[in-house]
Amino acid sequence: MSDRKIIWQVLLFMSVLSYVPIQGQVIYSITEELEMGSLVGNILQDLGLNMKRLKSGKARIYTGDNAEYIELNKERGVLFIKKRIDRETLCGQTTPCALHFRLILEDPMELYSITVEVTDINDNAPVFKKSEMKFRISESAVTGAKFVLESAMDLDVGVNGLQGYSLKPTDNFILKIQNQPDGGKTVEMVLQKPLDREKNDHVSLVLTAIDGGEPQMSGTVQIEITVLDANDNAPIFTQDVYKATIRENSAKGTVVISVSASDADLSSYGKVTYSISNSLDDVSELFEINGDKGEVKVIENIDYEKARQYQIHVQASDDGGLTDSCKIMVEVIDTNDNVPSIDVLSKSAVISEDIKPGTVVTMMNIQDPDFWGKRSSSVLN
Repeated sequence: MSDRKIIWQVLLFMSVLSYVPIQGQVIYSITEELEMGSLVGNILQDLGLNMKRLKSGKARIYTGDNAEYIELNKERGVLFIKKRIDRETLCGQTTPCALHFRLILEDPMELYSITVEVTDINDNAPVFKKSEMKFRISESAVTGAKFVLESAMDLDVGVNGLQGYSLKPTDNFILKIQNQPDGGKTVEMVLQKPLDREKNDHVSLVLTAIDGGEPQMSGTVQIEITVLDANDNAPIFTQDVYKATIRENSAKGTVVISVSASDADLSSYGKVTYSISNSLDDVSELFEINGDKGEVKVIENIDYEKARQYQIHVQASDDGGLTDSCKIMVEVIDTNDNVPSIDVLSKSAVISEDIKPGTVVTMMNIQDPDFWGKRSSSVLN
């Protein structure tokens, strides 16, 4: 075969790149944790197909990078559970949670869109990362003094997720819950009755987190308070919220931002120590703070494709046990560190020289994990 003829055939093969029309689509809804073999839906009926077309078209499911949780039974034309689905593993806190995949038929090539929404069940109780929280609080702490508590984490979402907290006993402290703009909650212990070290130098409390599921589930953490002598002023941050940006893949040791808090007390009661208080995510594994200077640095690789924003909760403490807190909002800037990938969904093995213009010969899926990358299903005509 001449070089000219080969070039002509390649040009014919690559002549047109266009969007694959979706012949039909269907949406199913299932609960998580269904047994293997559970029915998802009847695509034969719901997509208006027949068994003959299903077999002649060599029907198959394309999931891309997704794990194959759903399988097609070609003999019955139904979808069923191939692998038990844990919504929390699949989607985390993202809602709604859904699997998206394609049904592909050949001769002629057709593409159908299938979405399976996975709904939550109450299979997780609220949990605290630590079994105990310790505070050292001066007897001179004024009524209204606030102490930030560790939040609980519930992997479930919606009504099955974390709904509230309770604190017992309430002789000296009450709870204050503040809603954050990002949808989270800040849990604070507020002094309502002054402490008296001479009467009681130690206070024990129990913080309980509850969800809204049926049956209701809960988790607890012990709070141990050592009552100290005189410390009249708490540290105060210069800002409640700091904002910073950092490029993904920044070198370890890169400084993100510096925070600052001041304490009007003298000697050790005026010495401020900084710490990162995040306990339920990986922030403390990616960032560290200089306890004396308040300088935040990167200690591990930052990947934009894994997270585009981080919230670093910083606590300032003095030697008297008083604290203040602030939040650092870190925006991750994307860099072009991923190459596009191409998956061929289907292709014709042979092309005749009298093939009609517009005939589909190859179907492919192209994706790029970077922010500016695109993901599409395409055909070659």
